[in-house]
Formats: sequence, C-alpha cells, structure tokens
Amino acid sequence: MGDIKPSPELGAIVRRWLRSYASGDKDTVVNLFSDEACLGYIGSSHDEVWRGDTLRRGMASYMEDIPNFSWDRDDFRGFECGHLGWVEWFGERVSLDNGKEITFRSTFVLHLEQGVWRIVHVHNSNPVSNMQALGYESRGFEDLLEAAMAAPSGLTQTGIASVMFTDIADSSTLAEALGDAKWSTVVRTHLGLVTKLIEDAGGALVKSLGDGTLSAFPSVSAALQAAILIQRENAALTSEPNLRLRVGIHTGDVVQTGDDFFGTVVNKAARVAAAAAPNDIRVSEATRVMVGGNKEFNFADAASVPLKGLDGEHLIHRLEWQT
Repeated sequence: MGDIKPSPELGAIVRRWLRSYASGDKDTVVNLFSDEACLGYIGSSHDEVWRGDTLRRGMASYMEDIPNFSWDRDDFRGFECGHLGWVEWFGERVSLDNGKEITFRSTFVLHLEQGVWRIVHVHNSNPVSNMQALGYESRGFEDLLEAAMAAPSGLTQTGIASVMFTDIADSSTLAEALGDAKWSTVVRTHLGLVTKLIEDAGGALVKSLGDGTLSAFPSVSAALQAAILIQRENAALTSEPNLRLRVGIHTGDVVQTGDDFFGTVVNKAARVAAAAAPNDIRVSEATRVMVGGNKEFNFADAASVPLKGLDGEHLIHRLEWQT
C-alpha cells in the first residue's frame, strides 16, 4: 500500500471544509464528501450519526440547525498512505454565534478519487455535552415538538401540568443496523410499553412521532413515577436491541390557547429532554421544587444550562431511577 507520510495538502482540504461548515456554505461541504457508500459522519451529540446518501441529502438541513462559528487558532496533523489519508484537527477558542466558546476536535478520513481527495468519514467531539457546550441539541425532540404544535387538540387539560418527552438514544444507528422492518417492530413494541406506563400513572399520551413521545400529567409525582417506571421497565427487558432512553420533564401552568401552551410548558419540556443523556431522566427546577422534600424521589447533578429558544440559563436536575 505504501509508506505513511505527512500531508499538509490534506490539512488544507480539511481546513477548507471546516471553514465552509463554519460559515454555512452547504454546497461546498457536501461537494467535498466522497461518492463512496462508506461515507459517514459522527457528530458530537448522541443522535448525530449519518451515513451514505442519508448524509448527502440531510447535511444541508442539519447545517440550518447549528450556529455558525469561527476559531482563533487551530492545529492539525495530516497523513496519507496510498489512496487513503487522515487528519486530526484541534480548534482553540471556537466562538459560536450563540455566544458560546469551546475547544473542539475532529478526525477526518479522506479517499483519493480520480485524482481528488474527498472526505469519507468525519468524527467531531467536544469535552462536554452539546447542551452545556453549544446550547443546542439535535432534532429528535424538535420534530416531535413541531408535530405537537401542528395538532394541539390532543390535550384538553388546563391548570398546572407536568409535560414529559421520551425518545430512544442512537435511534438512527439502530434503525440502520436492524433494517426498516425489524426497527418498526422494535419501535411499535417500545411505544406500546411507554404508552401503557404513562396511562397507568394517570397521564395522557398527547403525541408520538418516530420513537418519541409527548405526554402530560395532572401531578408532578405522577410524571416522575411514570418516568422512573419507563426507565426501569425498559432496562429490565432482555430482548435485543438494548434500548437506551432519554426522558425530560417540565411543569407549568397549562392554558389551552394553542400558541401559549406550546410556546412555554411543552417547549421547555422538549429542551430539558434534549439535555438528557442516554439512560437519563432530566427535570426542570420547577418540577423538582413541586415535590419539595418528598423522599420518594432523589435528584442529583444539578446543572445550569442554556436551553434553545429560551433566555438565560436554566437549572435542571437528574432524577435517579436505578435501584
């Protein structure tokens, strides 16, 4: 195959791709991708895993979701060996349009195709969670929120309510590995279990989309009990694949006036859920305060984080569910 040698050329190509990515130049970003079926992208969030044509078709929409950025200084190491090459990129003082500043690192694999180096794999990472570092998360809960906003009549309750979002972490990767038919069966079974546990706890399923759910509960305790049961029942399953769930809850005054309801309580619940890691339940400060000193529930890892579309920092907590 040949000897491995340093390659400043590949570093320059990666810098060009990153500058295009940072400035929102979608055409250049997609054009520098390989045409090979092995094309892949792993982002810094749990669900940012795409491959092949899915990546080529969806990259432009994804770039609309992320803030533009720039950096003060970067370092890279590029190497090539025959028709393959790779680059390690380290960006310092990466400043985002939303006011965040982070350290970022990426790894690229490139393939020489008809005399032109093209990117076949990208892996981005940062030292902390996307919600803490960047102030945004990927679109799993966004899609469910938009679907709920389009059809608000499923919820008729007014007054104080706790709103809960759930979804399956790494669902894109699982769906690709299992295939459409098997994945559809897995999701159908999962949603059946989640819906039953929501209703058993006294809640109402408002909306489901893909592998995610939106539900509402008349009391905070009922919502927290449902969230714990959902995580425990799912963890107890022995069938494969072993699903990892993310759950988020926020409590507020629900008034069924369309935009008012879906612009506040449900909107914040979706953002809290987006801050949850796989196998986590995250709740807002309002939800935690409502149960006071109830020893039935234990909270940990309080964190003040930005939530997309909401001003300032917001205190969230992890609800412990493992016995």
